[in-house]
Amino acid sequence: MSYQVLARKYRPKSFDTLVGQEHVVRALTHALEQKRLHHAYLFTGTRGVGKTTLSRILAKSFNCQGPDGNGGITAQPCGVCDACTAIDAGRFVDYIEMDAASNRGVDEMAQLLEQAVYAPSNARFKVYMIDEVHMLTNHAFNSMLKTLEEPPEHVKFILATTDPQKIPVTVLSRCLQFNLKQMPPGHIVGHLENILGQENIAFDTPALRLLAQGAHGSMRDALSLTDQAIAYAAGRVTLEAVQGMLGALDQSYLIRVLDALAIKDGAGLLTIADEMATRSLSYNAALQDLGVLLHRIALAQTVPSAVPEDLPERADVMRLATAFDAEEVQLFYQIAVHGRNELGLAPDEYAGFSMTLLRMLAFRPGIGGAESKPAPAAALPSAVPASASAPARSAAPAAAAAATIPRTSAGLSPARAALEAARGGSRPQQAPVAAAPAPSKNAAEAIVAPWEDFNPEPAERPASDSSSPAAQKKTESGVAAGPAVEQIRIVTIEENEQQPIDAQQAPTLHPVSALNWDGNWPQLAAALPVRGVVQQLAQQSELVKCGNDGGNIQFHLKVPVETLCSAGSIDKLAAALSEHFGQPIRVNTEVGAVRQTANAQALAERAARQREAEQTMQSDPFVQTLMREFGATIVPGSIKPV
Repeated sequence: MSYQVLARKYRPKSFDTLVGQEHVVRALTHALEQKRLHHAYLFTGTRGVGKTTLSRILAKSFNCQGPDGNGGITAQPCGVCDACTAIDAGRFVDYIEMDAASNRGVDEMAQLLEQAVYAPSNARFKVYMIDEVHMLTNHAFNSMLKTLEEPPEHVKFILATTDPQKIPVTVLSRCLQFNLKQMPPGHIVGHLENILGQENIAFDTPALRLLAQGAHGSMRDALSLTDQAIAYAAGRVTLEAVQGMLGALDQSYLIRVLDALAIKDGAGLLTIADEMATRSLSYNAALQDLGVLLHRIALAQTVPSAVPEDLPERADVMRLATAFDAEEVQLFYQIAVHGRNELGLAPDEYAGFSMTLLRMLAFRPGIGGAESKPAPAAALPSAVPASASAPARSAAPAAAAAATIPRTSAGLSPARAALEAARGGSRPQQAPVAAAPAPSKNAAEAIVAPWEDFNPEPAERPASDSSSPAAQKKTESGVAAGPAVEQIRIVTIEENEQQPIDAQQAPTLHPVSALNWDGNWPQLAAALPVRGVVQQLAQQSELVKCGNDGGNIQFHLKVPVETLCSAGSIDKLAAALSEHFGQPIRVNTEVGAVRQTANAQALAERAARQREAEQTMQSDPFVQTLMREFGATIVPGSIKPV
């Protein structure tokens, strides 16, 4: 007698023995018991989930005659009557199975429908089972629509397909549709244990779980793999044999990978990758299994009872669940999934796999650049000798000031960030400075980040001795030194922005009777016929004093940045002033913080116009009506003054 494969030998013959489709069995059982029979059934699902088996059981339920020959329609066919045995053997005349893949034309369908009008020979119903019905042509579907909608009373149609999307909706609407789901691994393992027990074949439960995973939800695939495993292992289904047959990855490699990650051993990760390359193992399967293992570890961390008790690596899973944080497991899982998708883009699979492992190590919290701590800032000098040169005195405090000011997320320079923080009303917290000795004439205490210079409204400072050399000395970086305290300010081009002054505040006047001028420098600077850098020098400078010095009229200006104080720009500004007043004018400059300038006055006037325009729009009756009745809002920044 020839050998019969397990998938055919142990095909379920009743609803009770069907595995994994309880929802379909329940619906069909109730319909059969209540005699609420539909004329067309549609079974959909992937391969090997029981579509053909269900159609045969349903055909037996329709035509079962009972052991005594007096039975009727039943949900529990006897399996011993002529109809049941003939359907199981595949020789029942009134049960016709047709493969739509090879009989897909309109001619074959017309021939089938012509025979449907005849009554069954020795059965209650003539049952037509059309497998892979989605392979029929459109003409074949159209030819069967009328018969499928109103078939003869003695005809039942059972359609089966793996791709219901290709079936016309006109056919779907005429059928009672049942979606068969994939087999859960637990159902497959239980069914395999039952079959191997009946076959008296020894097995390892982990091997059956591996076969269930390889079947991917198909019971027929699981039985075919079991047949192959029995032949491969010479009659005993062991874990080692199944792993070798399927080419499955030994889970010990993945356990070692996670152990190396736990101790941050990059060399160990590469060693494991090299060992896998030596055995020609699939890196794609390795990343897939690594994702499964990480999923189990995440389950062990949150729901330990969800980890199967018979899992071979359960002890390692529970151990690793305590070695990693939940965030780390989620991160490793995401990297493994994305790394598997990127294997095709890598130079080779080894490079893609090793880079995925190194990425897990690099992005693990506390490792790599993402979590590295910044190097500590150098200690700040508490005192600077007064005899040091100007560049030497300003370099160290300037670097320290840049180090103490935190860099913002927008990537601004330290000085720029300090200016923005001061304008916003908040100041970065400074590191405490150690107490220094009392200042003397020979030493000055360095003050880092003089926030008063950035404040639009600086506090009053104590008067200093302007006659001392230290008070008059200027440095190239804008340092103004007092007798006891040396204040450091770093000025850059990008800081060349001035706060708008109050539009109602009148500028400080420096009237000069010899020029018949009221001393309003911002108004004069805005009216001078100059362009380019000279215009910027005039409009961004503040008049400190103006008077007669040795028969010549001198304008002493303060500018925010030294770049504007080039010799050519100063000479051109002096020439423009001389032409305006009709007599020789000399211009002197110094670098410092400015406030009452033509540019600041223009900004103040512009801000005042903007506020007036916004207030006018807010108080407009029509706008208020729209806001009140329709919930309208004014988009910020959309109002522009005329």
